[in-house]
Amino acid sequence: PDLTGHEKFGLGNVKYNISRIHVTAVELPSASISLLPGSGIKLVIGNASLTIDMNWSIRTWMFKDSGRGTVHISKVFVTAIFTTPLDKRGPTSISLTSCRTTSGDVDIKLNGKT
Repeated sequence: PDLTGHEKFGLGNVKYNISRIHVTAVELPSASISLLPGSGIKLVIGNASLTIDMNWSIRTWMFKDSGRGTVHISKVFVTAIFTTPLDKRGPTSISLTSCRTTSGDVDIKLNGKT
């Protein structure tokens, strides 16, 4: 979905809109899944990266600008624990019980026009 809002800076508000958000690349060079005793699953993703393209626009009382942008997030590490109840009745369910995510670098490039 699009991201729209406003922030107050100094003497006025800045209205922004981020639209047409597209994930253009995902790299998972290190990923593993392991079973945990007692009906759990552990997912570990290491050194992943993600690239997102988007349109952006901002407006203040003094000026407005818009353009295209790219966000590249790298050195992403995720550890997630899922539980799978052993109840044989009904459909199998999976619940996320723990998730930890860290990212190392974020590179933002905005190309604009007035």
